This record gives sequence, structure tokens and C-alpha cells, in this order.
Amino acid sequence: MSLARNFLTVGSGTALSRVLGFVRDVMVAAMLGSGAIADAFVVAFRLPNLFRRLLSEGAFNAAFIPIYARIEAEEGAGGVARFGGRVISVLLLGLIALTLLCEIGMGTVVGLLAPGFTKDPEKMMLTVWLSRIAFPFLACATLASVFTGMLNARRRFTVAAFAPVALNVVLCGALGAAGLAGWSGTRIAAVWLCWGVAFGGLVQLAICVIGIRRARVPLKLQRPELDPAVRRLLTLSVPGIIASGIAQVNAFVGTIIGSGAPGVVSYLYYADRVYQLPLGIVGVAIGIVLLPDLARRLAAGDVEGAQRAQSRALEFAFFLTLPAAVALAVAARPIVEVLFEHGAFDAAATRESAATLAAFAVGLPGYVIAKALQPAFFAREDMRVPLIIACIGVAADVIIAVALFSSLQHVGIAIAASAAGWINAAALAFILHRRNQLRVGRRTSARMGLTLLASAAMGAALYFGVGTLAPWLTAAQPLAVKAGALVVLCGGGFGVFVFIARLIGAVDPRNLREVLHKA
Repeated sequence: MSLARNFLTVGSGTALSRVLGFVRDVMVAAMLGSGAIADAFVVAFRLPNLFRRLLSEGAFNAAFIPIYARIEAEEGAGGVARFGGRVISVLLLGLIALTLLCEIGMGTVVGLLAPGFTKDPEKMMLTVWLSRIAFPFLACATLASVFTGMLNARRRFTVAAFAPVALNVVLCGALGAAGLAGWSGTRIAAVWLCWGVAFGGLVQLAICVIGIRRARVPLKLQRPELDPAVRRLLTLSVPGIIASGIAQVNAFVGTIIGSGAPGVVSYLYYADRVYQLPLGIVGVAIGIVLLPDLARRLAAGDVEGAQRAQSRALEFAFFLTLPAAVALAVAARPIVEVLFEHGAFDAAATRESAATLAAFAVGLPGYVIAKALQPAFFAREDMRVPLIIACIGVAADVIIAVALFSSLQHVGIAIAASAAGWINAAALAFILHRRNQLRVGRRTSARMGLTLLASAAMGAALYFGVGTLAPWLTAAQPLAVKAGALVVLCGGGFGVFVFIARLIGAVDPRNLREVLHKA
């Protein structure tokens, strides 16, 4: 199966999950709004969901796949069956201990994650309660990540790509049931949602187990033992998870800094949900698919092929992400208004969330470029350099966010996250270039520059389009009218981008097919 088809498989699964996530968050916004109950749910959901994103969106694969591929090459099916079984047993033992510890000390965990909540004992108590209900999802997501890592290592991407959809299906069902029961704006709705998170994790794990069985992946359960391969995996996993999940770590930083101000956590959450769509579809998909391809080429000694695949993935990521970032920045207000301004989510929440989204959008290309560059390190089992760079990015995020929070609050936090994303991408590219492991040709550089021009033209068209369609995007209009106007706005902007890109030679069908199929 080609790199392009694998990318489309992973991208389609991620897109479906993100679209259902939008539906879920529209329902959450209508059900909980942006007040204290919503803030409590966001924090309770964010802790286990952070680990789901870190583990299922490529970070665990970064450590697992190169080791799994090497063991399979050296020891065959029996070796990987024993390795996989031992990893599962060790993680299961550790997860049971971690879950019990966190359930007992959840007050301390929430205090660290959202220190501002300690000023409101009632809000703090609700958050701890919700977090205890949702936290077991972490164990299910972690075990599911092992199974998806096995599938991805064998280039079986379908189950791994679509399993996360289960969580959003379950949560949408839970929200629908809560709405029918008349629990809108109540604590009961938040409790019901958190039970849905826990159950959704079980469903996701079950899907992965079925996928392993159907794919006949060799697996033999072992007693928990830290043999050299498992120790190597654990040694590589922590830095790999932090480095690959820098966007999620920065989201945590924003939660910690913003937890002391009312509504800030919710504004950041809703803006992040929109921003995560292109980041997931493009960045995560490229990272997941590119890593096994690079690992295989490097194991075979095909250094030239690995560099070619890296360069083409980078070009493809830039072509898809830059116009998406411009669109999110320019049309942030109508996007948030159409998606979220219903029920308890009012115009003030729309205004603040839209400003946050525009600031997040500036950093989107940086995060996606980093996702396309990190596999070059991970495939060589080099986790140290990406970890150091990620830590520098987090430090920059904290410093900038603290400096801007007093004047810009949630918008300042988003600006800091965007700056951290670009710092991460620039440092990774610089080091790969110095090592002669990244070569961007003159033609690729020229096309990336032309893509920038086409995106700027699209941004200008969207700016005038927002003004022209403003009467159809007001809160007074029915949802169908607003949604139709937004579709026209986005479709028109996309049309302008494609036309200009073709006109100035930023891309043509033959070049695009070359980027997709020859990597």
C-alpha cells in the first residue's frame, strides 16, 4: 500500500473522529455553556484525553514501532509475540497502580492541573468528582495504543485510525440522552458525560482487540518483566511522548495558567477543538504513516529514499496546512459562532473563543511541520534531541504565556502556544539540516513560497467574504442559514486558493501526484 493511501486512511479516520468531536463539542457547548460546570468537565476530560492523544496520535508509535520492527527482523513472529505480550503485561500492572493512586489522590492531581480552582471549593469538589469517574479511560487508551502500535508497525492502519471514533460516538449518545432527560446546564449532565468517557474507552479497547485478532498479529501474553527490549521501550517512550505531544503539553500549560480566571479554560478548550481538526488530519496522519516508512527505509540502508520521503511529506504538509491556518485566523468568528453559539453558549463566549482560535491558528503550520520532521529522529531511535527541543518550547510557552496573561488572558496563552510551535519546528529543521538528514530542493522551496502567496490571496478573499456575508452570519439567523453561509465562505476561499495556486504554479496535479505517490 502506498504512502499516499496510508496517509489517506489515517487522515480519513482522524477526520471522522474530529468531525464527530465537533458534533460532540457543539452539544457540550449547548449543554454546559462556558461557566463553572463546563470548566469542571473540561479539566476532568482533559487529563485522560491528553494521554489518549499522546498515545494514540503517534507518540507511543515513535518509540514502539522502531523496536518492534527491529525485533521482527531479528527474531521473527515469535520474538514480536513475546515482546508485545510483555509490554502489555508490564503496562497493565503499572496502569492498575497508577489508576488506584490517582483515584485516591485526585484532589492533589486536580490542584496541580487547575490550581485556580482551589479558590472555589464547590468548583474544585465537582472537578475532583468528575475526574474520578473519567480517569479509568486512561488505562483503556494506553492499552489500545499498544495494539494500534502493533497494527501500524505491520502497516495495518485502518483499525488504528478509526478506533478513536468510538469515544465520540459514545459521548454524542450520552449527550443526546442527557438532553432528552432535560439535564441541560446541570451537574448531572457533566456526570453523565464522564461516565460516557469511561465507557467509550472500553469500547475503543475492544475494537483494537478485535482488530488484532482479525489481522492475526502474533501476540503471546507474558509475565511482567523488564527485559532489555521493554526497558528500551520505556526509556524511549517518555521523551518520545513529550516531544511528539508538544501541542498537548502546551494545552496543559494553558489550563494551568488560565484556571484562575472565570471562563478561560472553556474558551481555550473550544478554540483548541477547532484548531485540532487540521492538526489531526494532516500533522498526526503524516507522523503516523511516515515513521514506519522511514524506519523501513533506514533499516534497509536507503538513506536517499528516506530523505526523499521526508522532503515530500514536508511539502505536502505545508501545502495543506498553511491555507487552513489562514482560514482559521481570518474566519474565526463565524466558525465559532456557527459551531458553538447555541443554548448556554452566548455571544460573549463566541467573541472570546474566536479571538483565541485566531491566535492558535498562527502556530498551526509550526506544529504540523514539527510532526513531519520528528519521524526523522524517531526512526533512528533518537528521542533525546526532540525531547530537549520540546522542553525548550514548553519553557518558552510558559514564559510568554505568563508575560501576556495579565493583559491578554486566554489570547495571550494561545499566542504563547503558537510561538512554542514555531520554535519547535525551526529547531528540528535546523538540526536535521546540520546533520544532512533533511534536504529541501530548490523546486520544493519555490513551491512552498508560492503556496504562501496563494494562501495570502485566499486570506484577502475570506476577509471581504466575511464582511459580505455578515448579514447571514448573525445570531438572529436560523442555524441552517448560518451554516449555509459558512459553507459558501469556506468553499469560496478554498476555490480562490486552488485557482491562485494553479495560476502561479504553486502546485499542479502532476506535482501533487508526485508528492503523494513517489515518497
